[in-house]
Amino acid sequence: MEKSKVYFCKEITPENIVKMYEVVGRKLQGKVAVKLHSGERGNQNYIRPEMVKDIVEYVNGTVVECNTAYDGARDTTEKHKELMEEHGWTKYFTVDIMDANEEKVLEIPNGKVIKKNYVGKNIDNYDSMLVLSHFKGHPMGGYGGALKQLSIGVASGKGKRYIHCVGKENGSYEEMFQVDQLKFLEAMADAASSVTKKFGDNIVYINVMCNMSVDCDCCNVAEDPCMKDIGILASTDPVAIDQACIDLVYNSDDPR
Repeated sequence: MEKSKVYFCKEITPENIVKMYEVVGRKLQGKVAVKLHSGERGNQNYIRPEMVKDIVEYVNGTVVECNTAYDGARDTTEKHKELMEEHGWTKYFTVDIMDANEEKVLEIPNGKVIKKNYVGKNIDNYDSMLVLSHFKGHPMGGYGGALKQLSIGVASGKGKRYIHCVGKENGSYEEMFQVDQLKFLEAMADAASSVTKKFGDNIVYINVMCNMSVDCDCCNVAEDPCMKDIGILASTDPVAIDQACIDLVYNSDDPR
């Protein structure tokens, strides 16, 4: 089997994000969802709309998000839309909160930990997906990249809690943070697999390695970046692109 290819560019610019998409050689067809992290209110590290404006316009995409499972500025559709405007996303793009009205279930018959994934119903409105990830740390997952975008990111508010509680229906907020970490990671992998199955070959992954903190963009006050920016990566394989990012972090000579 041929090894997955991951492409790398050191200079992080809006123009180079487009070039990295082009070099992958997979043109996304039909209506394109651009899954990214819009940033919790107060977070200082999330990638700003101006950085991704060129690539969203290039693929004629719709910026998609889903509501959160924890209290904050994104746990209801009304608040989430308000924050998307506050952060400038609606200034440039059409924005879709995919679980605004309803959710649907993606079945995972071969799932190791979970057998279904609750996602925003509006996912059915799209033919392709560009998974545009800000690579950074994460308190529970260790890191956040393409796989987290596919799983937690695409899951509805209920689905996020379901993954965090490793398949327990109606798990409490407290239970989300008391589960076995390995089981949580496996549940994320199961959920991610259901999204890749839905879109098949109509997905491209771009990871931007900048503003890398130990905290996720979902933290309203995150730790400041703990290492220098590294670059942009692109691939058609979510596991390969995340592994490449981890390798770059571990092999960095940044003294910080």
